Amino acid sequence: MVVPGRRTTVWDRVIELTKMCQENSIDPRLWASQLSANLRFFAVELPSSELAEVLVSYICWDNNVPILWKFLERAISLKLVSPLLVLALLADRVVPSRSTQLAAYRIYLELLKRNMFMIKDHISGPHYEKVMNSVAKILRLSELFGLETSKPGVLLVGFVFKMVSQLVDACLSDEGLVEVSQDPSSQWLIKSQEMEIDAPERFDEKNGSLEKLQTLNTIMAMEMIAEFLRNTVISRLLYLVSSNRASNWHEFVRKVQLLGESSSVLKNSKVLNSKDLLELISNRRFGYSYDSKVTSLRKSNAIVDYGSLASFAGLCHGASLSSLWLPLDLVFEDAMDGYQVNPTSAIEIITGLAKTLKEINGSTWHDTFLGLWIAALRLVQRERDPIEGPIPRLDTRLCMSLCIVPLVIANLIEEGKYVFVMEKLRDDLITSLQVLGEFPGLLAPPQCVVSAANKAATKAILFLAGGNVGKSCSDVINMKDMPINCSGNMRHLIVEACIARNILDTSAYLWSGYVNGRINQIPISLPNEVPCWSSFVKGAQLNAAMMNALVSVPASSLAELEKLYEVAVKGSDDEKISAATVLCGASLTRGWNIQEHTVEFLTRLLSPPVPADYSRAESHLIGYACMLNVVIVGIGSVDSIQIFSLHGMVPQLACSLMPICEEFGSHTPSVSWTLPSGEQIPAYSVFSNAFTLLLKLWRFNHPPIEHGVGDVPTVGSLLTPEHLLLVRNSYLVSSETLNRDRNRKRLSEVARSASCQPVFVDSFPKLKIWYRQHQRCIASTLSDLTHGSPVHQTVEALLNMMFRKVRGSQTLNPVNSGTSSSSGAASEDSNPRPEFPAWDILKAVPYVVDAALTACTHGRLSPRELATGLKDLADFLPASLATIVSYFSSEVSRGVWKPVFMNGVDWPSPATNLSIVEEHIKKILAATGVDIPSLAPGGSSRATLPLPLAAFVSLTITYKIDKASERFLNLAGPALECLAAGCPWPCMPIVASLWTQKAKRWFDFLVFSASRTVFLHNQDAVIQLLRNCFCATLGLNAAPMSNDGGVGALLGHGFGSHFYGGISPVAPGILYLRMYRALRDTVSVSEEILSLLIHSVEDIAQNRLSKENLERLKTVKNGTSYGQSSLATAMTQVKLAASLSASLVWLTGGLGVVHLLIKETIPSWFLSADKSDREQRPSDLVAELRGHALAYFVVLCGAFAWGVDSRSPSSKRRQGILGSHLEFIASALDGKISVGCETATWRTYISGLVSLIVSCLPLWVIEIDTEVLKSISNGLRQWEKEELAIVLLSLGGLRTMDYATDFIIHLRS
Repeated sequence: MVVPGRRTTVWDRVIELTKMCQENSIDPRLWASQLSANLRFFAVELPSSELAEVLVSYICWDNNVPILWKFLERAISLKLVSPLLVLALLADRVVPSRSTQLAAYRIYLELLKRNMFMIKDHISGPHYEKVMNSVAKILRLSELFGLETSKPGVLLVGFVFKMVSQLVDACLSDEGLVEVSQDPSSQWLIKSQEMEIDAPERFDEKNGSLEKLQTLNTIMAMEMIAEFLRNTVISRLLYLVSSNRASNWHEFVRKVQLLGESSSVLKNSKVLNSKDLLELISNRRFGYSYDSKVTSLRKSNAIVDYGSLASFAGLCHGASLSSLWLPLDLVFEDAMDGYQVNPTSAIEIITGLAKTLKEINGSTWHDTFLGLWIAALRLVQRERDPIEGPIPRLDTRLCMSLCIVPLVIANLIEEGKYVFVMEKLRDDLITSLQVLGEFPGLLAPPQCVVSAANKAATKAILFLAGGNVGKSCSDVINMKDMPINCSGNMRHLIVEACIARNILDTSAYLWSGYVNGRINQIPISLPNEVPCWSSFVKGAQLNAAMMNALVSVPASSLAELEKLYEVAVKGSDDEKISAATVLCGASLTRGWNIQEHTVEFLTRLLSPPVPADYSRAESHLIGYACMLNVVIVGIGSVDSIQIFSLHGMVPQLACSLMPICEEFGSHTPSVSWTLPSGEQIPAYSVFSNAFTLLLKLWRFNHPPIEHGVGDVPTVGSLLTPEHLLLVRNSYLVSSETLNRDRNRKRLSEVARSASCQPVFVDSFPKLKIWYRQHQRCIASTLSDLTHGSPVHQTVEALLNMMFRKVRGSQTLNPVNSGTSSSSGAASEDSNPRPEFPAWDILKAVPYVVDAALTACTHGRLSPRELATGLKDLADFLPASLATIVSYFSSEVSRGVWKPVFMNGVDWPSPATNLSIVEEHIKKILAATGVDIPSLAPGGSSRATLPLPLAAFVSLTITYKIDKASERFLNLAGPALECLAAGCPWPCMPIVASLWTQKAKRWFDFLVFSASRTVFLHNQDAVIQLLRNCFCATLGLNAAPMSNDGGVGALLGHGFGSHFYGGISPVAPGILYLRMYRALRDTVSVSEEILSLLIHSVEDIAQNRLSKENLERLKTVKNGTSYGQSSLATAMTQVKLAASLSASLVWLTGGLGVVHLLIKETIPSWFLSADKSDREQRPSDLVAELRGHALAYFVVLCGAFAWGVDSRSPSSKRRQGILGSHLEFIASALDGKISVGCETATWRTYISGLVSLIVSCLPLWVIEIDTEVLKSISNGLRQWEKEELAIVLLSLGGLRTMDYATDFIIHLRS
């Protein structure tokens, strides 16, 4: 190390040597030789940063003579100084003085041009890091990246960007295109105070004027900018800036575009023109736009269809571009299954899905919105005339189309960070709705909403005629005297729904072709609200007449609902009941413009506020008993529950019902309340209605075996009371996105209105005791019943009540009690109904039912008496039906009861229509090719059922099919089907036959339910059904339903006997969506889906590419235009197959199966694939198509599960699962493991997977381990995929930029 004193001496010697050589005009080579000797003598390390500073300081500006520039150039060539450091020093001193130091600026440009294109040679020395740190200090590069970094690669990128952007700023300033004093990014252009502003300029007068040289300098600078942008290495380094510093890059692009469009000097250049400069900075070259980071890859890589969705032809059939939105159709249709509610809002699910599909499909927001509308309309059209049964009907489908989808689009628009972005999204919404008018077949309204559609169209006509029609399409409801000729459709209802959410305005009425009617005369004044609602808002009494008027007409505004809610909370007892009744009416089922608010207010009503003066010991809920009962009964229908589910209110609904159950279940039946009609409402009724509704919100009757195989639970098994409360409690947690997510904000407000504190099952001791008993009952046999205990006494009282008419009832012994329950027959008068709290009765019910079944087995009770006794128990406490269900479910799964013969004597007989049921099941499954076991082989089979199932079905058929029994049948029905489906074939058809005798109008529904159970007894049938799903979607069979494939072939027209003059074959997709929730081994099903995807690729190639073209495409790299068209068609179908596969896996197995598939199943397939059989080896084209299919499949699975960003809670698992998968790929690329699949498949899969991630899901890359990114990029480089590797590294952020810089520089040119 050299001491400071010697340092001072050496630089003095350097200046003296340089001055002497300058004065004597010594040859630069001799100067450099002497300089080197002096530096070696003083042990100065070379290249020397101090030497560069000394030389540049000496030249600028007292010694700005040509020979000194030659000295400097010689020092650079001999590597005495670093050229990068010299350029940084000159940039800091020369460029700000370029207007007075024209020759120096010219020399600087020459040095810049000579050295910038040789960066690789300048960073190979041992002092690279030290040099770059010096450069960073001079140019203040830390300001560019916003942090201090010493990584030389990052600093080199900053250096390159600074050099190029400095030239751009200089050119703009020289041409007067920017006022540098007002541009903060160009402050360095202003000369520092120490500089001698009036320094004389030395140049040869013979070369021209000062202005001419300045113009030549500007032209040269512009040409150099173009050369830098054109140079492969420099443009790639600049790409790193565009990927990681968007704001800096946006500003840079803006300035270059300004220069290209407005420069006058550029016209004098012989090698560059404006068009060329603009092309060099275009998004196409740098792969950057607001919506897409890697547009260039989207255009070049075959994995993704990056074109705009130009046409929605083939909306129902064909693998057209519209089929790429297939996941939307599947999710929409899946949400219509009434057998299970979803704790997650459909708004949240569909919002995430829409964003995912937009990115994966490379679509615009216009196409995304259009895809949403088309899928929503198809949902309605599939069930224009739904079959009868305890399933969601048209109201739920209309809720999805006219409320949920508009709310989804409102969410997407409000997620825009800037006003101009939101305005652009609104413009895309407008164009999508305008295009929607081109599909009249989809827009035809179902008969039940024709009136509402006509009113919406009428409102637009009145608006165009100058009438003041207010805000709602209901405003014209009573204008019977106005002659109007108009015809409304679904688009009119959609537009009104969007206007109600403030994402559209009444300018939509001006669209061409929006209305087709006319008005002969306009009324003098038009009411702003429906008369009945107007009167109510103005203060009219909510009496019976007003209630009847309001309940049948949806509210038109939030203000009307707020007024109604206020009455329900603060009004008289009668008004509370009337207000609750109105809220449960048309405003809930058909008030699409305000439905989310109706659902919210109804949920709030179940947690009414404590009155200010309330001081009683009992819960304040007692005072709201009648109102609560009205609400609970009013929202208990299948459609209403599903509507609450779509709006995400299930968790809070469950949380609100629990305290109601806890309180009212503690009262005896003698506690009651009187309705205005005089009807008595006992506590048992309120409790039973609330408890029954609560149980519909989770799969309470499903045995533990359904919790999945291995470590992967089924989707439904996660739906427990604990999980519902956990989801509800999560709404209390504030988040950064809460204010920008109107749906989550609404859910949070509703949860907080009930309680700002987390709620757990432990908060409800009596409910918890029942729940634990219920779990034990399902998991194991009943425990011993202690004689004389409170439960034993309750059991005896219930048995006496149930079988009081049975002779010898003393023989009905509670299980393991060892005592009789009664001393003999008793009259009704001597055995009054028990006076126990409901919770006590529920504890006793399993023992009661067990005793009754045991007595029936031993002949002490007849089947008829058993059914009658169970019905008496259920009538006494309707909530006991739930415990009866759980007991029967557990006993059937244990298989300890002997089967009974359904002979029509002891037990009801199915013989009347069993053969008809079998025939119709075969018709329904006709399109699947699944063999159906005969229900009566040889005609001698006896129809038998396990005793618990026989008793259960006998109990259920005692119920009337009316509104009063509907909510209890809706609880028992799915449980009965689940129970029968779990028993050997043909138990379910027998149950269906018995029920079709009871409810003939439910025939189609019951037969369809029976047909689903075929797949639960035969794994091969499931595989065959999945195979048919693939064939139908891809159009790979000749079946009439399949036509050309697509959504229509997969989902058809639902099911029912209203098509083709009788029961019709059901589309395979509908069958699968209605049965997959009962599948227990979802892991193996998902593996079968993967296998079908892999095999479907070869089928696609064989169907879409003839053998002749296959050979041509294999031998001719570019192929003919026909070959290219065929290959594009095949690729579209491959993507469709992958989209179908990913959708089915996600729906079937949920997050757990997706994680298992990505982490284990896919890697195992690559490792185990056997390529030893050369004869069966697929062609290279098929192998590549498989790679594409697998890449698309994996990315879609991950995107469905985690989302494209980090908004969803599940995205927290993405880093671990995706990281594990990419570590497997990195290990294979590093040679640590060997894959067994075809090389073409492996390479295509990796390049396709990476291409999809970087182009569609760039936010994922930042979560990937740096070493994994390096390994994958190196593998891509070996396969000549350098551009893809660079993009991958660029998205890794600053942590990979250092490596990315080295990667770029050392790539072969």
